[in-house]
Amino acid sequence: MEILIYIGVLISVIGLIGLILSALRVVRAKRAGLDDDGLRDAVRRAMVLNFGALMLSAFGLILVIVGVILA
Repeated sequence: MEILIYIGVLISVIGLIGLILSALRVVRAKRAGLDDDGLRDAVRRAMVLNFGALMLSAFGLILVIVGVILA
């Protein structure tokens, strides 16, 4: 079950990268000086990425926990 731990770590790292990219998108949108509607749309698109990355990271951590329990 050691393979579950490695797969879980890989999925969690991909999710973490997605979270960082989501934060960078919001920072870039704020620095771009967009109007209210433009900033709201940019943040809304970043939220979709943020939520997906968070779920991916959580799934990876669940795989790690299952791998540790079964090992």
